[in-house]
Amino acid sequence: MQTPDLARLARYGLLRSYVRQALLEELLADVPLDAQELEAARGQFMAERRLADEAALQAYARDQCLGPADLDYRITYPVRIWKHCQQHFAPKAESRFLARKQSLDKVVYSLLRTRDGGLARELFLQVSEGEAEFAELAARYAEGPERATRGIVGPVPLNQGHPDLVARLRAVEPGMVLEPFRIESWWLLVRLESLVPASFGPEEADAMTQELFNEWLDAEVDRRLQALAAAPEPVEA
Repeated sequence: MQTPDLARLARYGLLRSYVRQALLEELLADVPLDAQELEAARGQFMAERRLADEAALQAYARDQCLGPADLDYRITYPVRIWKHCQQHFAPKAESRFLARKQSLDKVVYSLLRTRDGGLARELFLQVSEGEAEFAELAARYAEGPERATRGIVGPVPLNQGHPDLVARLRAVEPGMVLEPFRIESWWLLVRLESLVPASFGPEEADAMTQELFNEWLDAEVDRRLQALAAAPEPVEA
């Protein structure tokens, strides 16, 4: 890979970004586009930037100091990335999804945090015996940000929570109120509202494909940076 003034790029904190973009340019050079794809890419590019016509597009190119080849690269970049990912990473998307399925499940739960263990126990009894609504108690007694949402959290990925909370939520049925338990300085009162298992569809396939591609790209950039660092004579500015 030919590199301009590596020392200066490193000095400005731009070396990793440069290596990443240079690698992408190498990958995309071999991705063919037909006339219809080129036209669609051009239309999408102009629509996203609110460029009304060809004159506006050329004015944009001048403002960005882009020559014709550079402009074409910018225009076709998204569709070339998509086609490359579809060819090399989409076939592995379902396997990645299955490996990560539990971490992709989403959950909705009611939460009330307080530093007073006695209060947490009292509120648990009120909710369990139907003497009070969880939402009303959260709006009144919660000491965390859930107070603003009347206790409702989610839908959020289940694995985003504290491991102790995640384990407890996985072990109960929707509608069940957990006995108060402590995490760090907080006593938590929690009720599982719903658990939405992740399913593999087009949106999930795209997400897994992009995830696989990003992992590969980051690893390859790391490898190239290590090779540059090991070079016997760094390029001087």
